[in-house]
Amino acid sequence: MKQDIIILSENHHIVTNDLANQYRILPKSMYENTLELYVDNSSDNEDNKEELELFLGKNIIFHPINTSEIEKALSTYYRKERPLSSNKSLNVDKGDFLENLLFEAKSLKCSDIHFEVYEDFSRIRFRIDGQLIERYKIEHDNYLELVNKVKIRAKLNITEKRLPQDGRITNDAFDIRISILPTLFGEKIVMRLLGQDASNIDLNTLGLKKEELESYLEAVKKPNGIILISGPTGSGKTTTLYATLKLLNHSRRNIVTVEDPIEYTLKGINQVQLKEDIGLTFSSALKSFLRQDPDIIMLGEIRDSETALMAIRASLTGHLVLSTIHTNSAIGTISRLIDMGVPSYLIAETLNLSVAQRLVRKLCDNCKKETNCNPLDFPLNFKFPYEISSYYKPIGCNKCFHTGYKGRTAIYEILKIDGEITEAIKDNTITKLYSNHKDYKSLPEKAFEILAVGETSLEEIYSILINI
Repeated sequence: MKQDIIILSENHHIVTNDLANQYRILPKSMYENTLELYVDNSSDNEDNKEELELFLGKNIIFHPINTSEIEKALSTYYRKERPLSSNKSLNVDKGDFLENLLFEAKSLKCSDIHFEVYEDFSRIRFRIDGQLIERYKIEHDNYLELVNKVKIRAKLNITEKRLPQDGRITNDAFDIRISILPTLFGEKIVMRLLGQDASNIDLNTLGLKKEELESYLEAVKKPNGIILISGPTGSGKTTTLYATLKLLNHSRRNIVTVEDPIEYTLKGINQVQLKEDIGLTFSSALKSFLRQDPDIIMLGEIRDSETALMAIRASLTGHLVLSTIHTNSAIGTISRLIDMGVPSYLIAETLNLSVAQRLVRKLCDNCKKETNCNPLDFPLNFKFPYEISSYYKPIGCNKCFHTGYKGRTAIYEILKIDGEITEAIKDNTITKLYSNHKDYKSLPEKAFEILAVGETSLEEIYSILINI
Protein backbone atom coordinates (compact mmCIF):
# COMPACT_ATOMS: atom_id res chain seq x y z
CA MET A 1 0.00 0.00 0.00
CA LYS A 2 1.43 3.42 -1.00
CA GLN A 3 2.45 5.58 1.98
CA ASP A 4 1.85 9.33 2.07
CA ILE A 5 4.99 11.49 2.08
CA ILE A 6 5.81 12.76 5.57
CA ILE A 7 7.94 15.90 5.92
CA LEU A 8 9.64 16.09 9.33
CA SER A 9 9.44 19.46 11.08
CA GLU A 10 13.24 19.83 11.22
CA ASN A 11 13.37 19.51 7.40
CA HIS A 12 10.34 21.61 6.60
CA HIS A 13 12.16 24.97 6.90
CA ILE A 14 14.88 23.93 4.41
CA VAL A 15 12.63 24.72 1.44
CA THR A 16 10.50 27.86 1.44
CA ASN A 17 6.85 27.87 0.43
CA ASP A 18 7.63 29.76 -2.80
CA LEU A 19 10.44 27.40 -3.87
CA ALA A 20 8.41 24.28 -3.07
CA ASN A 21 5.51 25.36 -5.28
CA GLN A 22 7.61 26.92 -8.05
CA TYR A 23 9.93 23.92 -8.54
CA ARG A 24 7.48 21.27 -7.23
CA ILE A 25 9.98 19.92 -4.71
CA LEU A 26 9.85 18.61 -1.14
CA PRO A 27 12.69 18.17 1.37
CA LYS A 28 13.58 14.52 2.08
CA SER A 29 16.76 14.81 4.18
CA MET A 30 19.92 16.87 4.58
CA TYR A 31 23.42 15.89 5.67
CA GLU A 32 26.66 17.89 5.56
CA ASN A 33 26.54 19.82 2.26
CA THR A 34 24.00 17.59 0.50
CA LEU A 35 20.24 18.06 0.25
CA GLU A 36 17.93 15.27 -0.92
CA LEU A 37 14.67 16.42 -2.48
CA TYR A 38 11.52 14.73 -3.71
CA VAL A 39 10.77 16.09 -7.16
CA ASP A 40 7.95 15.82 -9.68
CA ASN A 41 9.03 13.24 -12.27
CA SER A 42 7.30 15.26 -15.01
CA SER A 43 9.51 18.36 -14.43
CA ASP A 44 12.69 19.35 -16.29
CA ASN A 45 14.91 18.24 -13.45
CA GLU A 46 18.38 18.96 -14.84
CA ASP A 47 17.81 22.70 -15.37
CA ASN A 48 16.03 22.97 -12.04
CA LYS A 49 18.87 21.20 -10.25
CA GLU A 50 21.43 23.84 -11.21
CA GLU A 51 19.14 26.70 -10.19
CA LEU A 52 18.29 25.07 -6.84
CA GLU A 53 21.95 24.40 -6.03
CA LEU A 54 22.56 28.09 -6.62
CA PHE A 55 19.58 29.18 -4.49
CA LEU A 56 20.15 26.77 -1.62
CA GLY A 57 23.95 26.53 -1.65
CA LYS A 58 23.86 22.71 -1.40
CA ASN A 59 24.55 19.71 -3.58
CA ILE A 60 21.15 18.45 -4.72
CA ILE A 61 20.07 14.82 -5.08
CA PHE A 62 16.65 14.33 -6.69
CA HIS A 63 14.20 11.52 -5.86
CA PRO A 64 11.52 11.58 -8.59
CA ILE A 65 7.98 10.68 -7.54
CA ASN A 66 4.58 10.70 -9.26
CA THR A 67 2.82 13.98 -9.96
CA SER A 68 -0.20 12.99 -7.84
CA GLU A 69 2.03 12.30 -4.82
CA ILE A 70 3.89 15.60 -5.13
CA GLU A 71 0.63 17.55 -5.51
CA LYS A 72 -0.89 15.96 -2.42
CA ALA A 73 2.22 16.63 -0.32
CA LEU A 74 2.50 20.24 -1.54
CA SER A 75 -1.15 20.83 -0.63
CA THR A 76 -0.52 19.40 2.84
CA TYR A 77 2.81 21.03 3.75
CA TYR A 78 3.15 24.06 1.47
CA ARG A 79 -0.32 25.50 0.89
CA LYS A 80 -0.26 28.57 -1.31
CA GLU A 81 -2.47 30.42 1.18
CA ARG A 82 0.15 29.94 3.85
CA PRO A 83 0.74 33.30 5.58
CA LEU A 84 4.43 32.87 6.33
CA SER A 85 6.93 34.61 4.10
CA SER A 86 9.92 32.81 2.64
CA ASN A 87 12.22 34.12 5.38
CA LYS A 88 9.93 33.21 8.27
CA SER A 89 9.59 29.45 8.11
CA LEU A 90 8.11 27.15 10.74
CA ASN A 91 11.24 25.83 12.40
CA VAL A 92 10.61 24.19 15.78
CA ASP A 93 14.06 25.22 16.98
CA LYS A 94 13.24 28.90 16.45
CA GLY A 95 11.71 30.95 19.25
CA ASP A 96 8.84 32.17 17.05
CA PHE A 97 7.59 28.69 16.11
CA LEU A 98 4.52 28.81 18.36
CA GLU A 99 3.51 32.29 17.23
CA ASN A 100 3.89 31.37 13.56
CA LEU A 101 1.94 28.16 14.12
CA LEU A 102 -0.96 30.14 15.56
CA PHE A 103 -0.97 32.57 12.64
CA GLU A 104 -0.90 29.67 10.17
CA ALA A 105 -3.82 27.96 11.96
CA LYS A 106 -5.85 31.15 11.95
CA SER A 107 -5.22 31.78 8.24
CA LEU A 108 -6.35 28.24 7.40
CA LYS A 109 -9.55 28.77 9.44
CA CYS A 110 -8.52 26.05 11.85
CA SER A 111 -10.80 25.60 14.87
CA ASP A 112 -8.47 23.46 17.01
CA ILE A 113 -4.76 22.62 17.18
CA HIS A 114 -3.79 19.22 18.63
CA PHE A 115 -0.32 18.55 20.09
CA GLU A 116 0.09 14.79 20.56
CA VAL A 117 2.94 12.65 21.88
CA TYR A 118 3.43 8.90 21.35
CA GLU A 119 6.21 6.41 22.04
CA ASP A 120 8.00 6.84 18.71
CA PHE A 121 6.94 10.30 17.51
CA SER A 122 5.07 13.51 18.29
CA ARG A 123 2.87 15.47 15.94
CA ILE A 124 0.70 18.57 15.46
CA ARG A 125 -2.70 18.30 13.79
CA PHE A 126 -5.13 21.02 12.65
CA ARG A 127 -8.91 20.64 12.64
CA ILE A 128 -10.11 22.24 9.39
CA ASP A 129 -13.75 21.97 8.28
CA GLY A 130 -14.33 19.54 11.12
CA GLN A 131 -11.58 17.11 10.07
CA LEU A 132 -8.15 16.60 11.65
CA ILE A 133 -5.20 17.01 9.26
CA GLU A 134 -1.61 16.22 10.27
CA ARG A 135 0.66 19.23 9.69
CA TYR A 136 3.96 18.55 11.49
CA LYS A 137 6.00 15.79 13.10
CA ILE A 138 8.04 16.94 16.09
CA GLU A 139 11.14 15.52 17.80
CA HIS A 140 10.52 14.52 21.44
CA ASP A 141 12.94 17.11 22.85
CA ASN A 142 11.33 19.85 20.79
CA TYR A 143 7.88 18.65 21.83
CA LEU A 144 8.68 18.96 25.54
CA GLU A 145 10.02 22.46 24.96
CA LEU A 146 6.89 23.37 23.01
CA VAL A 147 4.62 22.11 25.82
CA ASN A 148 6.45 24.31 28.32
CA LYS A 149 6.13 27.35 26.03
CA VAL A 150 2.37 26.81 25.79
CA LYS A 151 2.11 26.45 29.58
CA ILE A 152 4.07 29.65 30.15
CA ARG A 153 1.92 31.59 27.66
CA ALA A 154 -1.24 30.23 29.32
CA LYS A 155 0.08 30.97 32.84
CA LEU A 156 -0.07 27.31 33.86
CA ASN A 157 2.17 25.29 36.19
CA ILE A 158 5.06 23.93 34.10
CA THR A 159 6.09 21.49 36.86
CA GLU A 160 2.66 19.81 37.04
CA LYS A 161 2.64 16.88 34.62
CA ARG A 162 0.29 14.45 36.40
CA LEU A 163 -3.00 16.37 36.40
CA PRO A 164 -5.08 17.99 33.63
CA GLN A 165 -4.82 21.78 33.37
CA ASP A 166 -6.95 24.42 31.64
CA GLY A 167 -5.92 27.94 30.70
CA ARG A 168 -6.15 30.72 28.12
CA ILE A 169 -3.83 32.65 25.81
CA THR A 170 -5.08 36.14 25.04
CA ASN A 171 -3.58 38.99 23.03
CA ASP A 172 -4.63 41.34 20.23
CA ALA A 173 -4.55 38.60 17.58
CA PHE A 174 -5.67 35.52 19.50
CA ASP A 175 -8.04 34.32 22.19
CA ILE A 176 -7.29 30.65 22.73
CA ARG A 177 -8.60 28.12 25.25
CA ILE A 178 -5.95 25.62 26.36
CA SER A 179 -6.62 22.09 27.62
CA ILE A 180 -3.70 19.91 28.77
CA LEU A 181 -4.20 16.20 29.42
CA PRO A 182 -1.55 13.79 30.82
CA THR A 183 -1.32 10.67 28.61
CA LEU A 184 0.81 7.52 28.62
CA PHE A 185 3.82 9.08 26.86
CA GLY A 186 3.46 12.73 27.91
CA GLU A 187 1.06 15.65 27.86
CA LYS A 188 -1.44 16.20 25.06
CA ILE A 189 -2.55 19.76 24.33
CA VAL A 190 -5.66 20.97 22.51
CA MET A 191 -5.86 24.65 21.65
CA ARG A 192 -9.33 25.98 20.72
CA LEU A 193 -9.13 29.21 18.70
CA LEU A 194 -11.76 31.62 20.03
CA GLY A 195 -12.60 35.31 20.09
CA GLN A 196 -13.42 35.57 16.44
CA ASP A 197 -15.19 38.67 15.20
CA ALA A 198 -18.84 37.85 14.47
CA SER A 199 -19.32 40.75 12.05
CA ASN A 200 -19.22 38.43 9.02
CA ILE A 201 -21.79 35.96 10.34
CA ASP A 202 -25.13 36.22 8.55
CA LEU A 203 -28.27 34.09 8.82
CA ASN A 204 -28.64 34.26 5.05
CA THR A 205 -25.36 32.39 4.48
CA LEU A 206 -25.69 29.55 7.01
CA GLY A 207 -27.66 27.15 4.80
CA LEU A 208 -31.28 27.91 5.73
CA LYS A 209 -33.68 27.40 2.83
CA LYS A 210 -36.08 30.24 2.03
CA GLU A 211 -39.08 28.75 3.86
CA GLU A 212 -36.89 27.73 6.82
CA LEU A 213 -35.48 31.25 7.11
CA GLU A 214 -38.98 32.74 7.03
CA SER A 215 -40.12 30.46 9.85
CA TYR A 216 -37.00 31.24 11.87
CA LEU A 217 -37.29 35.02 11.45
CA GLU A 218 -40.97 34.93 12.39
CA ALA A 219 -40.05 33.22 15.68
CA VAL A 220 -37.13 35.50 16.64
CA LYS A 221 -39.16 38.65 16.03
CA LYS A 222 -41.53 37.75 18.86
CA PRO A 223 -40.91 39.88 22.00
CA ASN A 224 -40.88 36.89 24.35
CA GLY A 225 -40.73 33.10 24.39
CA ILE A 226 -37.88 30.63 23.99
CA ILE A 227 -35.99 29.40 20.93
CA LEU A 228 -33.96 26.22 21.30
CA ILE A 229 -31.32 24.90 18.90
CA SER A 230 -30.20 21.29 19.29
CA GLY A 231 -27.39 19.20 17.93
CA PRO A 232 -24.12 17.53 18.96
CA THR A 233 -20.89 19.40 19.71
CA GLY A 234 -19.52 21.00 16.55
CA SER A 235 -22.83 21.16 14.70
CA GLY A 236 -22.83 24.95 14.35
CA LYS A 237 -25.40 25.78 17.05
CA THR A 238 -23.37 28.65 18.50
CA THR A 239 -22.82 30.20 15.06
CA THR A 240 -26.57 30.16 14.43
CA LEU A 241 -27.17 31.82 17.82
CA TYR A 242 -24.62 34.56 17.13
CA ALA A 243 -26.09 35.23 13.69
CA THR A 244 -29.45 35.62 15.44
CA LEU A 245 -28.02 37.97 18.07
CA LYS A 246 -26.37 40.05 15.37
CA LEU A 247 -29.78 40.43 13.69
CA LEU A 248 -31.48 41.39 16.98
CA ASN A 249 -28.69 43.68 18.19
CA HIS A 250 -30.09 47.22 18.41
CA SER A 251 -29.47 50.25 20.58
CA ARG A 252 -33.02 49.99 21.94
CA ARG A 253 -32.47 46.44 23.25
CA ASN A 254 -30.52 45.14 26.25
CA ILE A 255 -28.98 41.79 25.29
CA VAL A 256 -27.07 39.66 27.81
CA THR A 257 -25.37 36.29 27.26
CA VAL A 258 -23.65 33.68 29.43
CA GLU A 259 -21.34 31.34 27.51
CA ASP A 260 -18.72 28.65 28.01
CA PRO A 261 -16.56 29.70 26.27
CA ILE A 262 -17.22 33.06 24.57
CA GLU A 263 -16.48 32.03 20.99
CA TYR A 264 -17.26 35.31 19.24
CA THR A 265 -17.33 38.92 20.34
CA LEU A 266 -20.22 41.21 19.43
CA LYS A 267 -20.21 44.96 20.09
CA GLY A 268 -23.30 46.17 21.92
CA ILE A 269 -23.95 42.82 23.63
CA ASN A 270 -23.08 42.12 27.27
CA GLN A 271 -21.24 38.77 27.27
CA VAL A 272 -20.46 36.84 30.46
CA GLN A 273 -17.94 33.98 30.69
CA LEU A 274 -19.13 30.98 32.72
CA LYS A 275 -16.95 30.28 35.81
CA GLU A 276 -18.34 27.23 37.58
CA ASP A 277 -15.36 27.00 39.97
CA ILE A 278 -16.50 30.20 41.71
CA GLY A 279 -20.22 29.49 41.44
CA LEU A 280 -21.00 31.41 38.25
CA THR A 281 -23.17 28.77 36.56
CA PHE A 282 -25.82 29.11 33.86
CA SER A 283 -28.61 29.14 36.47
CA SER A 284 -26.89 31.65 38.81
CA ALA A 285 -26.06 33.94 35.88
CA LEU A 286 -29.68 33.77 34.72
CA LYS A 287 -30.88 34.87 38.17
CA SER A 288 -28.60 37.91 37.94
CA PHE A 289 -29.67 38.62 34.37
CA LEU A 290 -33.30 39.02 35.41
CA ARG A 291 -32.24 41.92 37.66
CA GLN A 292 -30.40 43.60 34.74
CA ASP A 293 -33.56 44.66 32.86
CA PRO A 294 -32.84 42.45 29.81
CA ASP A 295 -34.85 42.26 26.61
CA ILE A 296 -33.03 39.24 25.16
CA ILE A 297 -31.13 36.53 27.04
CA MET A 298 -28.81 33.98 25.46
CA LEU A 299 -27.76 30.91 27.46
CA GLY A 300 -24.90 28.94 25.97
CA GLU A 301 -26.54 25.64 26.91
CA ILE A 302 -29.39 24.21 28.96
CA ARG A 303 -27.69 21.42 30.91
CA ASP A 304 -29.93 20.71 33.89
CA SER A 305 -33.45 20.97 35.28
CA GLU A 306 -32.81 24.18 37.23
CA THR A 307 -31.52 26.04 34.18
CA ALA A 308 -34.37 24.70 32.01
CA LEU A 309 -37.08 25.81 34.45
CA MET A 310 -35.49 29.24 34.93
CA ALA A 311 -35.20 29.76 31.16
CA ILE A 312 -38.87 28.87 30.72
CA ARG A 313 -39.88 31.23 33.54
CA ALA A 314 -37.78 34.03 32.04
CA SER A 315 -39.54 33.61 28.71
CA LEU A 316 -42.91 33.72 30.52
CA THR A 317 -42.11 37.07 32.11
CA GLY A 318 -41.59 38.97 28.88
CA HIS A 319 -38.07 38.04 27.76
CA LEU A 320 -36.88 36.42 24.55
CA VAL A 321 -34.59 33.52 25.51
CA LEU A 322 -32.19 31.80 23.08
CA SER A 323 -30.31 28.65 24.02
CA THR A 324 -28.94 25.29 22.88
CA ILE A 325 -29.70 21.79 24.10
CA HIS A 326 -28.25 18.36 23.31
CA THR A 327 -30.89 16.27 21.50
CA ASN A 328 -30.99 14.39 18.20
CA SER A 329 -34.00 16.15 16.67
CA ALA A 330 -36.28 19.17 16.97
CA ILE A 331 -39.07 16.98 18.37
CA GLY A 332 -36.61 15.33 20.77
CA THR A 333 -36.05 18.74 22.38
CA ILE A 334 -39.59 18.69 23.76
CA SER A 335 -39.13 15.21 25.23
CA ARG A 336 -35.81 16.32 26.75
CA LEU A 337 -37.44 19.32 28.47
CA ILE A 338 -40.19 17.08 29.88
CA ASP A 339 -37.51 14.67 31.15
CA MET A 340 -35.88 17.66 32.88
CA GLY A 341 -39.09 18.28 34.79
CA VAL A 342 -40.56 21.13 32.75
CA PRO A 343 -44.39 20.75 32.62
CA SER A 344 -45.68 20.21 29.08
CA TYR A 345 -48.17 23.09 29.40
CA LEU A 346 -45.27 25.52 30.11
CA ILE A 347 -43.39 24.24 27.07
CA ALA A 348 -46.50 24.71 24.92
CA GLU A 349 -46.96 28.29 26.15
CA THR A 350 -43.36 29.47 25.81
CA LEU A 351 -41.63 27.56 22.98
CA ASN A 352 -41.47 29.72 19.85
CA LEU A 353 -39.35 27.38 17.75
CA SER A 354 -37.34 24.18 18.06
CA VAL A 355 -34.46 23.70 15.65
CA ALA A 356 -32.10 20.77 15.10
CA GLN A 357 -29.03 21.21 12.93
CA ARG A 358 -25.93 19.46 11.63
CA LEU A 359 -22.84 20.61 9.75
CA VAL A 360 -21.76 18.69 6.65
CA ARG A 361 -18.80 19.20 4.37
CA LYS A 362 -19.52 20.27 0.80
CA LEU A 363 -17.96 18.41 -2.10
CA CYS A 364 -15.30 20.16 -4.13
CA ASP A 365 -16.95 21.13 -7.44
CA ASN A 366 -13.64 20.80 -9.26
CA CYS A 367 -13.06 17.09 -8.60
CA LYS A 368 -16.28 15.42 -7.39
CA LYS A 369 -17.23 12.36 -9.41
CA GLU A 370 -20.67 10.95 -10.18
CA THR A 371 -21.33 7.34 -9.19
CA ASN A 372 -24.32 5.02 -9.54
CA CYS A 373 -26.67 4.81 -6.59
CA ASN A 374 -26.63 1.45 -4.83
CA PRO A 375 -29.36 1.13 -2.14
CA LEU A 376 -27.17 -1.40 -0.30
CA ASP A 377 -24.70 1.38 0.49
CA PHE A 378 -27.33 3.16 2.58
CA PRO A 379 -28.29 2.31 6.20
CA LEU A 380 -30.66 -0.65 6.45
CA ASN A 381 -33.41 1.32 8.21
CA PHE A 382 -33.29 4.35 5.92
CA LYS A 383 -36.47 5.01 3.96
CA PHE A 384 -35.79 6.78 0.67
CA PRO A 385 -37.96 9.92 0.30
CA TYR A 386 -37.66 9.43 -3.46
CA GLU A 387 -35.51 7.46 -5.90
CA ILE A 388 -32.19 8.73 -7.27
CA SER A 389 -30.05 7.05 -9.92
CA SER A 390 -26.72 8.56 -8.88
CA TYR A 391 -24.88 10.79 -6.42
CA TYR A 392 -21.38 12.24 -6.14
CA LYS A 393 -18.32 11.09 -4.23
CA PRO A 394 -15.11 12.93 -3.18
CA ILE A 395 -11.89 12.52 -5.19
CA GLY A 396 -9.37 15.19 -4.16
CA CYS A 397 -7.38 17.82 -6.05
CA ASN A 398 -5.17 20.86 -5.50
CA LYS A 399 -8.12 23.19 -5.02
CA CYS A 400 -9.46 21.21 -2.05
CA PHE A 401 -6.02 20.15 -0.69
CA HIS A 402 -6.78 16.56 -1.73
CA THR A 403 -9.62 16.17 0.78
CA GLY A 404 -12.43 16.06 -1.79
CA TYR A 405 -14.31 18.72 0.18
CA LYS A 406 -14.38 22.50 0.24
CA GLY A 407 -16.28 24.37 2.92
CA ARG A 408 -19.28 23.32 5.01
CA THR A 409 -23.00 23.96 5.11
CA ALA A 410 -25.66 23.43 7.75
CA ILE A 411 -28.86 21.42 7.41
CA TYR A 412 -31.83 22.30 9.60
CA GLU A 413 -34.90 20.53 10.96
CA ILE A 414 -37.40 23.15 12.10
CA LEU A 415 -40.41 22.53 14.31
CA LYS A 416 -42.90 25.39 13.83
CA ILE A 417 -45.13 26.03 16.82
CA ASP A 418 -48.76 26.81 15.96
CA GLY A 419 -52.13 26.15 17.61
CA GLU A 420 -52.26 22.50 16.55
CA ILE A 421 -48.70 21.88 17.73
CA THR A 422 -49.36 23.62 21.05
CA GLU A 423 -52.26 21.26 21.77
CA ALA A 424 -50.17 18.25 20.71
CA ILE A 425 -47.40 19.26 23.16
CA LYS A 426 -49.93 19.54 25.98
CA ASP A 427 -51.39 16.13 25.11
CA ASN A 428 -47.91 14.60 24.54
CA THR A 429 -48.85 13.54 20.98
CA ILE A 430 -46.33 15.76 19.18
CA THR A 431 -44.24 12.87 17.79
CA LYS A 432 -47.23 11.16 16.18
CA LEU A 433 -48.58 14.43 14.80
CA TYR A 434 -45.38 15.64 13.16
CA SER A 435 -44.24 12.29 11.79
CA ASN A 436 -47.41 12.31 9.64
CA HIS A 437 -47.30 16.01 8.80
CA LYS A 438 -46.98 16.64 5.05
CA ASP A 439 -44.74 19.72 5.46
CA TYR A 440 -42.40 18.17 8.03
CA LYS A 441 -38.96 17.00 6.89
CA SER A 442 -36.59 15.27 9.29
CA LEU A 443 -32.81 15.73 9.35
CA PRO A 444 -32.24 12.46 7.43
CA GLU A 445 -34.59 13.71 4.70
CA LYS A 446 -32.82 17.08 4.56
CA ALA A 447 -29.45 15.31 4.37
CA PHE A 448 -30.72 13.10 1.54
CA GLU A 449 -31.83 16.19 -0.39
CA ILE A 450 -28.35 17.74 -0.48
CA LEU A 451 -26.90 14.35 -1.44
CA ALA A 452 -29.35 14.11 -4.35
CA VAL A 453 -28.35 17.52 -5.75
CA GLY A 454 -24.63 16.69 -5.54
CA GLU A 455 -23.73 19.06 -2.71
CA THR A 456 -22.26 16.42 -0.39
CA SER A 457 -21.29 12.73 -0.31
CA LEU A 458 -22.93 9.65 1.17
CA GLU A 459 -20.07 9.06 3.62
CA GLU A 460 -20.48 12.59 4.98
CA ILE A 461 -24.19 12.18 5.81
CA TYR A 462 -24.24 8.45 6.61
CA SER A 463 -24.31 9.05 10.37
CA ILE A 464 -27.30 11.39 9.93
CA LEU A 465 -29.20 8.89 7.78
CA ILE A 466 -28.70 6.13 10.33
CA ASN A 467 -29.84 8.31 13.22
CA ILE A 468 -33.58 8.12 12.65
